[in-house]
Amino acid sequence: MGESILSTEPRAVRRYTTCGELRRQHIGRTVTLKGWVHRRRDHGRLIFLDLRDRYGITQVVANPAHSSAAHEVAEHVRAEYVLAVTGQVVARPEGTINPALSTGEIEVLADQIEILNPAKTPPFPIAEETDVDESLRLEYRYLDLRRARLQRNLLLRHQVVRFIRHYLEERDFVEIETPMLIKSTPEGARDYVVPSRIFPGHFYALPQSPQQLKQLLMVAGFDRYYQIARCMRDEDLRADRQPEFTQIDLEMSFVDVEDVLELIEGLYTEMFERFASKPLQAKPFPRLTYEEAMRRYGSDKPDLRFGLEIDDVSSVFQNTSFGVFRSVLAEGGVIRGFAVPGFADAPRSQLDQLTEIARSFGAKGLVWLALQQDSGRLIARSPIAKFLNEDEIATLAQRLQAGPGDLVLLVADAEDTAATILGRLRLHVGRERKLIDESVHAFCWVIDPPLFEWNEEEQRWEAMHHPFTSPRDEDLPILDSDPSKVRAKAYDLVADGFELGTGSIRIHRREVQNKIFSIMGYDDTEIERRFGHLLRAFEYGAPPHGGMAPGLDRTIMILAGESSLREVIAFPKNQRAQDLMLGAPSPLAERQLRELHLRVVYPEDQDTTSGA
Repeated sequence: MGESILSTEPRAVRRYTTCGELRRQHIGRTVTLKGWVHRRRDHGRLIFLDLRDRYGITQVVANPAHSSAAHEVAEHVRAEYVLAVTGQVVARPEGTINPALSTGEIEVLADQIEILNPAKTPPFPIAEETDVDESLRLEYRYLDLRRARLQRNLLLRHQVVRFIRHYLEERDFVEIETPMLIKSTPEGARDYVVPSRIFPGHFYALPQSPQQLKQLLMVAGFDRYYQIARCMRDEDLRADRQPEFTQIDLEMSFVDVEDVLELIEGLYTEMFERFASKPLQAKPFPRLTYEEAMRRYGSDKPDLRFGLEIDDVSSVFQNTSFGVFRSVLAEGGVIRGFAVPGFADAPRSQLDQLTEIARSFGAKGLVWLALQQDSGRLIARSPIAKFLNEDEIATLAQRLQAGPGDLVLLVADAEDTAATILGRLRLHVGRERKLIDESVHAFCWVIDPPLFEWNEEEQRWEAMHHPFTSPRDEDLPILDSDPSKVRAKAYDLVADGFELGTGSIRIHRREVQNKIFSIMGYDDTEIERRFGHLLRAFEYGAPPHGGMAPGLDRTIMILAGESSLREVIAFPKNQRAQDLMLGAPSPLAERQLRELHLRVVYPEDQDTTSGA
């Protein structure tokens, strides 16, 4: 914002004073304010108007003894009218100062009030942060964005982006824009596609990320690239996803894992210390291998703000008489669990509810043990108590660091299944029991994930991250013989249980990239059709390179203390990927379809007029 002019003329012609800048030192000056009526209060002779813009709120007083014309206009003014007010800055009377406002020591005594635009009554309150149906908020998003919370969020977003640019440019990064219309090379989520009018039957794809393009920029010699990149993915939505989103996309040449982690950790440490309202739980950020994160927390994005660590207790039950445990162990499964402090007195109804929740997560059942002290002995109240001996109970309690008054929760299943179920159950219990320390932000790195995961439906290996991720050097010899054990030079940044971003060191040699594609089941023709442009580039001196793409929206969501990305994006889609304000998606006119050489075949049950 340029410097405002505190005018001494009756009207400021081209510039005016914002509603957030007047202070006691401006008393006696004549100013012009322009903004929206936040609140109107009629005290009979005096009418008070709180005038609002994005800089703040200033109280305006219409006093008929001072200006009958201004008072007459004020009588017709209502909430959200757009006004121009000219008047004198005066001190508020004793006892009326509002310390909650930066302008709370002064008010403007109106000489003149001009209605620049009247306003209909809004469909929901603007001045109060009341609960409003989200569909209504999204339909009238331009009104929703007038509310203080969303204005704070978007201004925070602006400030953070400005900080990121400065941070990276100070470290020799160059901002380069990449195309929005690219070739479809589906290896992740579904692409959004754009038909070509000039080439009938051919399509562009909107980028899911600038992945291949930033790798090509490394081949081109731009050794430090970044972009605040717009990305699109046609995937099912949830609170922390949007079909179009923004990444802090960056790539560096001649680096290895440690270089990228150091850069990103420095960026986020400084960012959160500057913009977050809560401190960091730990510096430097803890590092967990993927295997360790899954084993201890049942998640590759663990929330470290509370305990409830999971442990494998299979060895405790090697000689168990409980048939379910014995059967699972015989089939190569595991028994894992965690202890909930001070929860042994939970009523049976609550424990039954926990069992149903575990089943909804995919568990066949949940075993609970309420640990109690009895004559110096540790005993367990449990549906399987009769199958447990004292040694098993004591050893189990020791392994899970539990004692009298604690509740033990166990799941017996295949290793991966048990880990995932317990990870989700851990989060549920942590929230329900209010064990999460909301006063801090907890970051960590999750490193060395598997390079591949098995697609049971298609009976083939696919990349866990993306197919351009480099294997760890020491695992190259087992690429062919045992792909399941190959680890990636990849890393995830996690904060408060959210994955903020994923990155990796990339493959830069054609023969290694060809090998990865081959393991994923692509033949030479398919490899050339999808990725020939990238592989040819590798033959012209591609440097070793790597990078990362933290999500900007999710970063701002955490900084702002919100639970949904929609609260930090100006014009988001709803959970069905619809823009309720613009009415998108919507059908195309027949003329447009003919120009694109397209014909739409609608499902029988679809409304062809709504775009739903």
